[in-house]
Amino acid sequence: MSKKRILLFILIIFMIGIGFCGYAHYLITKTAEEKTPGDIPYVIVLGARVNGSELSLSLLYRMQTSLQYLQAYPDSQVIVTGGKGTGEDITEAEAMKQYLLENGITESRILLEDQSTSTYENLTFAKELFGVEEAVIVSNDFHLYRAIQNAESLGITAFPLAAETPAIVKWKLYIREYAAILKLKLTGK
Repeated sequence: MSKKRILLFILIIFMIGIGFCGYAHYLITKTAEEKTPGDIPYVIVLGARVNGSELSLSLLYRMQTSLQYLQAYPDSQVIVTGGKGTGEDITEAEAMKQYLLENGITESRILLEDQSTSTYENLTFAKELFGVEEAVIVSNDFHLYRAIQNAESLGITAFPLAAETPAIVKWKLYIREYAAILKLKLTGK
């Protein structure tokens, strides 16, 4: 193979990659901008890193966003999701529950799913444990497209509620999410 053909091949692959990232970014942005309906029976807050027992900034933004919805719609129950990972003293779900309790949400409205280790498991276990058929999904804006796709593949009618992504990690998380969306398109998960 000549150098010109190799360079052309590399350029084509690069352009396909750039095109896919643009497409993925469009899907992410479009989903994050969707209007969230009120009075949906469940709000599922997807887990994110906990530092010891403290919410990471990404998770704090998710919790602040979910708290606003829960205060506006007092008949909605919240499912906090996420197991315990490396460097976490408590599960992500437990850390979120503590935040909600400290901010006036009654324990009777909070449901725990504390075994999951991925977005797909967050949603699968929430559906299995609580019979969720319709839910608002709360996550950071970069993550919602894939989360909604996963929920719908499980038979959950899902509505996105976007929390801000911390500026300090935004570029890193978006690049990782482009790869995750590619995996979703190829494998369905």
